Amino acid sequence: MSLEAIKKVAQTEAETKQRKAEAAVTAKKLVADAEQAGNESLRKARTEAEAKSRELLAKAEERAAVRTAEIAAQSKQECAALCSAAESKLEEAAALIVRRVVSS
Repeated sequence: MSLEAIKKVAQTEAETKQRKAEAAVTAKKLVADAEQAGNESLRKARTEAEAKSRELLAKAEERAAVRTAEIAAQSKQECAALCSAAESKLEEAAALIVRRVVSS
């Protein structure tokens, strides 16, 4: 093999080695960039999920407060109706007690 052919083979091997090294660096950068983008997407998704969770919780608490107020108002009306019914029978009960005391 001639000296020139040997030099050409050596040069080609050196170029191939250089390309492999450059490809490895490029691949590492691509992986790092993809990992960084993935982490950013994950952070963004978590932030959005937390915000949505807070929003849903606030809406649920609001609905619960409205329902609590409705139940309290209904209970107050029922209580007033029971008190009114009891008061209307109070005179009748007192008269019955008086009749039984007097009768005995």
